[in-house]
Amino acid sequence: MELIPVLDLLDGHVVRGVAGRRESYAPIESTLVDSAEPLNIARAIRHTFGLHRLYVADLDAIMHDAPHWSTIEALVADGFDLMIDAGLREPTRASQLVERGVKQVVAALETLPGCDPLADIIQCVGGERVVFSLDLMHGCALGDLSAWGVDNPLTIVNRAVATGVKSVIVLDLSGVGVSQGVPTLDLCRQLTKRQSSVRVITGGGVRHAADVRLARESGIGGLLVASALHDGSMTPHEIAALTSERPAGLSSSGQPDSSRKTV
Repeated sequence: MELIPVLDLLDGHVVRGVAGRRESYAPIESTLVDSAEPLNIARAIRHTFGLHRLYVADLDAIMHDAPHWSTIEALVADGFDLMIDAGLREPTRASQLVERGVKQVVAALETLPGCDPLADIIQCVGGERVVFSLDLMHGCALGDLSAWGVDNPLTIVNRAVATGVKSVIVLDLSGVGVSQGVPTLDLCRQLTKRQSSVRVITGGGVRHAADVRLARESGIGGLLVASALHDGSMTPHEIAALTSERPAGLSSSGQPDSSRKTV
């Protein structure tokens, strides 16, 4: 299972996301570095934990359709592998991100106007580059679901996978930044059983090493982590120890490449 640090970007700063209440997001305070500037935060994470693959939520793009291109380009130029949610609604922006060196683009339920645009994005940049994000709030699907024709999370994922998606993020915004444990693990277990060829990623609420181990046991391929890295709840020693542990029973869809920090 891969550990993937999260950067939530808003107005040019890394902010701390709390339960999806974006109007109250403030620049992050981190024990790693006295800065909320994205490149400084990313470098501190890489230096401290040896993690170079990042999940970036560009909230300006998601909320205002205004991607922070200069930050994206700076992170790519500094050698980070990026998985970015930039509010995809159609293929053009996906293509723009890939052209700038982004490794994977996130097509999120919150902003994606249906299954047909998802298929168009996959046709444009390829299924391996597209990650579908099942966005939830207290277990309910987010976004305009009229074009999907359903509101059941598992059925939505089934339809996304049918378009050619190879990776799925399951993220309940109500659990982000509240340090109460990862709320989506039961749903992830269902997904890994039903969609064994799909790589499932989740996150939100990670408090400590025990939460990481519990997430790994659910069979997921990746875990998004933010607050626990910045507030000292997850130390470099703990991450190194977790990395050295040999996970049991990972499916082929959960196998990361050898260049990534895994637990």
